[in-house]
Amino acid sequence: MRRMGLCLVSVALSATLWAGSPEKKGLEVINKTNAEAYIGFLASDALEGREAGFRGGRIAGEYIVSNLKTMGIKPLFESYYQPFEACNKERQKKGRFQVHPDSIAKLKQGVHQKLMMNNILGKIEGKNPNEYVIIGAHYDHLGFDPMLDGDRIYNGADDNASGVSAVLQVAKAFLATGVQPERTVIFAFWDGEEKGLLGSKYFVQTFSEMDKVKGYLNYDMIGRNNDESKPTHVVYFYTEAHPVFGDWLKNDIKKYGLNLAPDYRPWDKPVGGSDNASFALLNIPIIWYHTDGHPDYHLPGDQVEKINWEKVVDITKASFLNMWNLANEREY
Repeated sequence: MRRMGLCLVSVALSATLWAGSPEKKGLEVINKTNAEAYIGFLASDALEGREAGFRGGRIAGEYIVSNLKTMGIKPLFESYYQPFEACNKERQKKGRFQVHPDSIAKLKQGVHQKLMMNNILGKIEGKNPNEYVIIGAHYDHLGFDPMLDGDRIYNGADDNASGVSAVLQVAKAFLATGVQPERTVIFAFWDGEEKGLLGSKYFVQTFSEMDKVKGYLNYDMIGRNNDESKPTHVVYFYTEAHPVFGDWLKNDIKKYGLNLAPDYRPWDKPVGGSDNASFALLNIPIIWYHTDGHPDYHLPGDQVEKINWEKVVDITKASFLNMWNLANEREY
């Protein structure tokens, strides 16, 4: 009887400690209501598809900044905005927008296009000022096409209002833990991804402390079902040289009861598809959440009512736990 009593006390104590853990406090503020609010606004018709360099994109950026201010997340630099220009050849000539100063200088010698864009960057200071981890998602989409017959707005609810909602929720979760992370956490919202990963490319070209970045977590499309018969499916890309990234997700799904069925895809250098490429090319360890393509990809049908809210919330919870580890584990 005495041994059984000691076991019961031990189990109860463990449960109490877990209930009050920083991770549990963070998870408690991640929910469907927040996801609906963020995605609903960003993917509304009023934002006209959030095209980079245009009115809707600028409103989206202002909305993100207002949320960071309300939370109490500090800007990475003096301002939350990191402005940059991108240039391209005149539209009758084939080309892509460029952000590298040498490329821009060359394009400016002739007739060219120019767009002004803004990355949005916030931070939570870590105990160690010499190490950073970054969590990011692009907030731009394709805008609208006045020549389309019918719906003319590319709302981009999944691509990538869903990812932006996750970054904002993870920021809230870090604050809710009440604990200062070991590493500084940067919350990044990239502009111009749809025009060629422009915002993340500009950041890695200009951030003077890239050598201190220890990991990057990316979202791009985390809210839809590729196969409606598999609503819990999610693709989990990660840098193959860091197998513990796979262990983290497997363990957290079991520990916290997350309703996800990941397709684990370790990759020697995850350079495809999204802003993770800008970091992977610099050999920065990567985690990337994606739920595969769907019939409304890059079409006006990518709308809020088609979002799988349970999936968005559980991916956000899983990735918060990833980021907690990235920010606090001594080695990985």
